[in-house]
Amino acid sequence: MAEHGGLHSMCLNKVDCHSSSTLSSSSEQEGEIFTKLKVSLTEDYPQKNAEILSGQYGTNLLLIGVSLMLVIGNNGASVKEEHLLSFITTLIIVQLLWMMWYIVRRGMQSNLQAEKDVHATTSWIKGGLTLLALLSLIMDAFNIGYFVGYRSCLSAVLVVYPIIHATHTMAQVHFLWFHIKDVIKSFETFERFGVIHAVFTNLLLWCSGVMSEANHLLNHHNTRLTALGLENLTMVDMEPHCNCTISACSVFVNGLYYLYPFNIEYHIFVSVMLFVMWKNIGRTIDLQHNRKRLATKTQGLVVGPILGLAALASTIGVLVVYIIHVEESLDIRESTIAIFYYYGIVMLVLMCSAGVTGLLIYRADPMPMDTTKNPSRKLDTELLFGSSVGSWLISWCSVVAVSASRSSPSYRWTNLMYSLLSILEKYIQNLFIIESLYRQPEDAEREDAEREDAEVAGPAPEIFSMTSSLSPPYNGIINQAYENPDNGCVTLENVQKESGQVNGCPQKHLEVPRQVENNVEVTPSKKSQILKNIAVFLFMCNISLWILPAFGCRPQYDNGLEEETFGFTTWTTVLNFAMPITLFYRMHSVACLFEVFRRV
Repeated sequence: MAEHGGLHSMCLNKVDCHSSSTLSSSSEQEGEIFTKLKVSLTEDYPQKNAEILSGQYGTNLLLIGVSLMLVIGNNGASVKEEHLLSFITTLIIVQLLWMMWYIVRRGMQSNLQAEKDVHATTSWIKGGLTLLALLSLIMDAFNIGYFVGYRSCLSAVLVVYPIIHATHTMAQVHFLWFHIKDVIKSFETFERFGVIHAVFTNLLLWCSGVMSEANHLLNHHNTRLTALGLENLTMVDMEPHCNCTISACSVFVNGLYYLYPFNIEYHIFVSVMLFVMWKNIGRTIDLQHNRKRLATKTQGLVVGPILGLAALASTIGVLVVYIIHVEESLDIRESTIAIFYYYGIVMLVLMCSAGVTGLLIYRADPMPMDTTKNPSRKLDTELLFGSSVGSWLISWCSVVAVSASRSSPSYRWTNLMYSLLSILEKYIQNLFIIESLYRQPEDAEREDAEREDAEVAGPAPEIFSMTSSLSPPYNGIINQAYENPDNGCVTLENVQKESGQVNGCPQKHLEVPRQVENNVEVTPSKKSQILKNIAVFLFMCNISLWILPAFGCRPQYDNGLEEETFGFTTWTTVLNFAMPITLFYRMHSVACLFEVFRRV
């Protein structure tokens, strides 16, 4: 018994041994469960839920800012613009500190090669954002000049904010150029909160710009109606209660509202790019599909650019005519609005035709779909659909207003046709863009085909071998004469062909795979040329349809049909909500169509 010490010495019968082993196994299971619970609470829990926690944090930041904006929009005496700007400035400073910490930490890890997502952005998108950032800096300079002119009656916050905003713009552009493609694999929970803070800070800046622009347009609309004697509305006094001390105050005031659209688009695009970075945190990159595309060829681009430039030129003409004549007499006003609708109908018909042509080409010549995981492409698809809602809401309200209105101006039925075509055009354009983005690029398909051919054909022949073109290597050594000196069957350039033999050896007819010469440039097919022209034309048309509402050409405010049907308050609320989303849809379509042009 002594030699069977331990647990066996206490096992007097089978029942005792069984109960002891059961207790031992149960205690081990409890220990394992406790260990797993401890690990899940300390490690897995924050990693699995960091996305939800950070998303809730950012959403509440945005809602706080929107709440302050709603109070200011109602001209409440308890909350002033200075309070909102102080809140936004605090958020900007926090983002600046986070970006500084990230850049310094990334610089300390320069010896480690960070993973990159090449699809997160492109150089042309970063270049466009840099241009928008420069215009935003000009807007900040105008705000500083505006404060200098009215410094005797304005709060110091109104000059601190543009200075901080300008610093934030320059630092953020640097961050986007050098770090937006990073796939973060360390400090993931903390970085999620930092990136989402930057996302919602830019969204709040976008909302602030939208609110300022909407207030300006609404006040200008009320002034126009009062001057025409159509309404007797109360205008909000937006000028400071003191005299300007410099002569350029009017330039600063008027210039700000022409720069707001660029600042608004800058912040919403930065939000989208940072959101892609947030989705990439902790992601495993598929190296096979994480490759840069080949250079885009531009042969055959004639019809698309010509039609696009014609559309852009006509857009500038319509904008000038609308701004000049919409404030004149009632008859001229109606004619001006009718001109806009005629122009819009022609543009939308051409855009629908181009989109349908592109879809028919895809149906006639189907290509394999690209099903690889790509957060940037998925977000583009979701934003196309989501931002279409704003335009669809305005269009369906116009359809209801035209059908229900008792008045019958000259542009009534053209308004109906324009609204229906706006709905149809977005259906078709969204289908064309999404199908183009999800089709496998031709360069990738060609590379896959060449890779398959190489696998079937076997290894390529040696370059510097004299025998490589006629006979395969022997035991890994190419010079067979050196390997077997007694063997007279060698294949040199001075061969003699007699009776089907080479130097007394039977001649072997080997099939050598044909090699594609690298210096031969493959011209794009007719299908690709047509698709590229369609993409360029739609690209220019979407820029045109962004320019008109961005710079004040908004007949939805001026035609009176929707306002008569829904009421002034309800209709202006709909426009203030839907119009910024519509503007974002056009600019986002521009970015997607350029990507389509590069992929075709």
